[in-house]
Amino acid sequence: QLQLVESGGGLVQPGGSLRLSCGGSGLTLDNFAIAWFRQAPGKEREGIACSSSSGDRTVYADSVKGRFTISRDNAKNTVNLQMTSLKPEDTAVYYCAAEIAACWDSIKASTYDYWGQGTQVTVSS
Repeated sequence: QLQLVESGGGLVQPGGSLRLSCGGSGLTLDNFAIAWFRQAPGKEREGIACSSSSGDRTVYADSVKGRFTISRDNAKNTVNLQMTSLKPEDTAVYYCAAEIAACWDSIKASTYDYWGQGTQVTVSS
């Protein structure tokens, strides 16, 4: 069974940091472009970061640029999202997703084939 599993979510204070991980089960992640999305209550799912299969191309949404970093650990078959300077508006369920093609300038959910179940990130004092 092909599956993505996110981990690392939780409660963090504003200004704090958190690292999310996306692991592949039945999927070798370095064969795929991997993206992170988030969805807050009542809002559309937002693509926030993408890493090409080789890792040499990354794309970020303006809302997270300079604060979030996507990276790969091929030895562990994981893709991580390091989040810093967190704000209350970063509160959402975070999902990772995989597609066989490239990392496009616009990170759209419709282009991704495999999804994790999501992990909650809450930024609050």
